[in-house]
Amino acid sequence: MITGALAVSFVVTLLTGCATKNAVVALAEKHEINAPGIAETKAIAEEGFIYGLPIVMNYAVMYEYAVDKNSSQFKAPFNHIKNEPRVYTYKDTAVITPNSDTPYSFTWLDLRAEPIVLTVPAVEKKRYYAVMMCDSNTYNYGYIGSRATGNEPGSYMVVGPDWKGEKPEGIKEVFTSTTPFSLVAYRTQLFDPEDMPNVIKVQEGYKVEPLSAFLKQPAPAAAPAIAFSPATTAGIKENFWSYLDAALAYVPETDRDKNIRAKLASIGIGPNKTFNLKDLSPERQKAIVEGMKAGDEKISTFLASGMTDVNGWQIGSLPGDEAHYNGDWLMRAGTAKAGLYGNSAAEAVYPLTRVDGNGQTLDASKHNYTITFPAGQYPPVNAFWSVTMYDGKSQYLIKNPINRYLINSPMIPNMKKGKDGSLTLYIQKDNPGGDKEANWLPAPNDTVYLVMRLYWPTTKDPSVLPPGKGTWQPPGIVKAN
Repeated sequence: MITGALAVSFVVTLLTGCATKNAVVALAEKHEINAPGIAETKAIAEEGFIYGLPIVMNYAVMYEYAVDKNSSQFKAPFNHIKNEPRVYTYKDTAVITPNSDTPYSFTWLDLRAEPIVLTVPAVEKKRYYAVMMCDSNTYNYGYIGSRATGNEPGSYMVVGPDWKGEKPEGIKEVFTSTTPFSLVAYRTQLFDPEDMPNVIKVQEGYKVEPLSAFLKQPAPAAAPAIAFSPATTAGIKENFWSYLDAALAYVPETDRDKNIRAKLASIGIGPNKTFNLKDLSPERQKAIVEGMKAGDEKISTFLASGMTDVNGWQIGSLPGDEAHYNGDWLMRAGTAKAGLYGNSAAEAVYPLTRVDGNGQTLDASKHNYTITFPAGQYPPVNAFWSVTMYDGKSQYLIKNPINRYLINSPMIPNMKKGKDGSLTLYIQKDNPGGDKEANWLPAPNDTVYLVMRLYWPTTKDPSVLPPGKGTWQPPGIVKAN
């Protein structure tokens, strides 16, 4: 089948009367020989969707956060930090399954011209904070913070994939991104609403600067300006392949992904390409669409069965660095779909569920639910833990009358306990009233997606580590009516 630019050339040739029948046949045959067959095209689309989903999701967020100043989600230009002295609400929709536990600070790094130095202040011992570095492959390649480096002040350097040099004086550690653009996400613990001024003081101590400025030396030549192809998180489904074209331009090929990159190139997808589904024949369009659907279903199946089921909660070691994934694109895609920019297991573990302890879908439009932690059996963590409510379809936080999106361990002193010391949370759409309101986690009038966040999990028993195989297990959710 003759498609795309080749088809245009063919039509023009026919109209000008310069092609013979034999030339047309030869052109068509050449194209068919060079292009993968329909079945292979579908298989490549399936594998390519799984490989590309995290990269595309990251690219869309980068564009909204750091490029498009007119975006409602815009944070700051590259190499500038944006402190947010608030927690996330239902209005935040750039990242699915957003964290509402900790006020965030963000910086997107452009590492092309020179390394960037991240400086952190001294943080009081009782306050947990973490600085996560995540590149465009969605690899968590480095951490600064309470667990990783302690609460002492210090300066750390982030370099791009092509950087070569020595660690300068005054730099504690060097972190290497596999891509020239990288997200740095800061999470700073908030104890209660009155604690926000103290969080702001910590955030004001976070500093981002080029290495030349840190060393008080002349800056090198600036990297060329880039006209990034526009992208939004809302447009991923409709524009997936064109977004992938754009994103791959800033994701250097490696030995781990060269095979899938070559396959994608064979169907016209990759850096400096302009894939357009509408340019293809109906048969190839169908193959691409069916491949995407099959890939998405495979990711969902992985999330449902690729982790360990513990009382209805799915627990696995999903986020991690390049070595952690080791070319397992399905695990990486499942991680992104479960929640983009999640912490590595040593930093946080994320039990998640859409079902009760009996495996029945959580639907707050039909039932009320409870979850009970027996006395002394709270999640074992060095920092703190939480249970966050999301809409089961969108995976966004939900609007509710008391503006409560989660229940976390700092709230426990103000909550009602059972006579035996147990703690019961009420998961329902309607306010349970009275003293139960303190234990109420408002749910949507629809299906439910719940995520636990266990920050800095303990390594001694009882422990949730290794994820899915630890001695501590989350209690199952119980249908109350």
